[in-house]
Amino acid sequence: MTEPMVAARGLTRTFGTGPSTVHALNDVSFDVAPGEMVAVVGRSGSGKTTLLNLLGGLDRPDDGTVRVDGTDVTELDDDGLSRLRRDSVSYVFQTFGLIPALTAAENVGVPLRLRGTPSDEREHRVELLLDLVGLRDHAAQLPAELSGGQQQRVAIARSLAGSPRLLIADEPTGQLDAETGLGVMALLRGLVESEGVTAVVSTHDPVMMALADRVLTMSDGRLG
Repeated sequence: MTEPMVAARGLTRTFGTGPSTVHALNDVSFDVAPGEMVAVVGRSGSGKTTLLNLLGGLDRPDDGTVRVDGTDVTELDDDGLSRLRRDSVSYVFQTFGLIPALTAAENVGVPLRLRGTPSDEREHRVELLLDLVGLRDHAAQLPAELSGGQQQRVAIARSLAGSPRLLIADEPTGQLDAETGLGVMALLRGLVESEGVTAVVSTHDPVMMALADRVLTMSDGRLG
């Protein structure tokens, strides 16, 4: 059998103490197969973002383990987590997170610069990705010169620059209008297939749920 790309076991995460304690996750376990696109759904406060943060090593569980592509994320030190996020896991946030002073092409190329990718190879990869997200003609524009949907497409292209094994997207269409959001969701679905990426996406959008291979429903820190 093929090893899961993501294997979460008994994940528990609590914030605060005493009466203000919040049980964000309570004994959450699941697998995600290589090449699968999974949508994580649930109302605000259900634990979606906490779960995604644990999967990508942005936070650590109080109990339980996460394995990504065979690596136990919960055992990694800071250097190991940095390598994981540089080489295997990438993020798309609803706030885009682009660097205002850099062009679209330069933003997409940031992960490749951090890896020391030769300039010719980097430029080719950036051009390919901007083409994939339909922004080849906007390569020289700054984020402020792009629409919200275009900025999110740049962010998605940047997230794929280093050819990650796992893409984590937290409400990637949360700040977009319905029509633009639909385009971004369809783009993510297509890129999962064309780039061979595994994706875990939190969303409230029924269209994204329909595009996913599987839906995980969170409620009060548990999988429903």
